[in-house]
Amino acid sequence: MPFRSWPHFICALLTLAAPCAAAQVTVQDAWVRATVARQQGTGAFMQITSARDVRLIEVQSSAAKVAEVHQMTMVDNVMRMRPVKALDLPAGKTIEHKPNGYHVMLMGLQAEIKDGDTVPLTLTFEDKDKKRETVEVKALVRPLSYAPAGGGHKH
Repeated sequence: MPFRSWPHFICALLTLAAPCAAAQVTVQDAWVRATVARQQGTGAFMQITSARDVRLIEVQSSAAKVAEVHQMTMVDNVMRMRPVKALDLPAGKTIEHKPNGYHVMLMGLQAEIKDGDTVPLTLTFEDKDKKRETVEVKALVRPLSYAPAGGGHKH
């Protein structure tokens, strides 16, 4: 299709280039643990890789009133879980969110999270220049009994 003017041609080129400039962060194997009736919280797990140094600074989900990145650690044989303000993602390194480590806590659930459903998550990343990128994720809900390879605490 011919372009009517140089501005149209340049605009078309910029539109084609934009997806290449974005897509710096990839999310794989996103899943959420199913819940039982009246349960108010659950965990979301995934692998995140960034092509450049960024930080995960925010998580949102329409499935929950609150979504936060948490870290679970064992200290003196006691499980401790705490929110993390931001999670560094070094360029090229995959950060795994898993039951015994970093994960997304979904709290104040809007409804029961059922096996086979999907849960929408919006992850916001920020680089050193304060430029932000959001990634929309559809996390598959897996049963309460699901244990990823290598085991894992049932959150």
